[in-house]
Amino acid sequence: MSGGLHACCTGEGGSALVLLHGLAGSHRAWAGVRERLGGVRILAYDLPGHGGSLDFPEAGPAAVAARAVLADLDARAVERFHLAGHSFGGAVAALMALAAPQRVRSLALLAPGGFGPHINAPLLERFIGADNAAALRDSLCLMSGRRPAIDEGALREVLAMRAVPGQQAMLQRICGLIVRDGRQGVLPRDRLAALPVPVHVAWGLLDTVLPVAQARDLPAHFTAHLYPDLGHMLPEEAPQDMAALLDLAIRQADGGH
Repeated sequence: MSGGLHACCTGEGGSALVLLHGLAGSHRAWAGVRERLGGVRILAYDLPGHGGSLDFPEAGPAAVAARAVLADLDARAVERFHLAGHSFGGAVAALMALAAPQRVRSLALLAPGGFGPHINAPLLERFIGADNAAALRDSLCLMSGRRPAIDEGALREVLAMRAVPGQQAMLQRICGLIVRDGRQGVLPRDRLAALPVPVHVAWGLLDTVLPVAQARDLPAHFTAHLYPDLGHMLPEEAPQDMAALLDLAIRQADGGH
């Protein structure tokens, strides 16, 4: 590990799309979404403390992750970009948009953290603590909706990541920063409402980690997308639906239909 920030860069095109995974994930969480998006330059990151970015300095807080991704985009000369984040990555994406709204062309938040105080801490801790295929499969099924499709190859990749020395302890540390006394921190709704970019928010009605009630009373210019059969793991559960949502967000922001 180099202590840098890792990104999987694919595709070409004028519109750069930045993808941020959830807690205990990696850029691989977006594999099904990425393969369904054409004509887009995609940068899917391993957030600080995860996967190829395990040794990133001061990894843990969402604010550190937001600053790190923005700095990496600076280094790559990516001035403006479309941005999407899932769960913890959704909170990071929101913080990026708040810090540099002029750089974000569109913002898609999939079951984002920070939209309300309630969080299923025991389930999140069970997911992070899963260190074998059976335990990981069980926790993912609990976090998914009516049509969970647990890919065995993806399971092996997650377990291989967690087997890296220091990774499991880091995930537990980050979880402890997210959840305090059974609750999560809340992003400032007034500042989110003032964002001058189109914002799409997706939520599964069967989300067992972050209640869908947190998608209520969104700012007027936010567009909500609710999915009756889906749970919390939106990019993995429904890559076709999430790719369609991101395609819509990009086309609308770029002046398409």
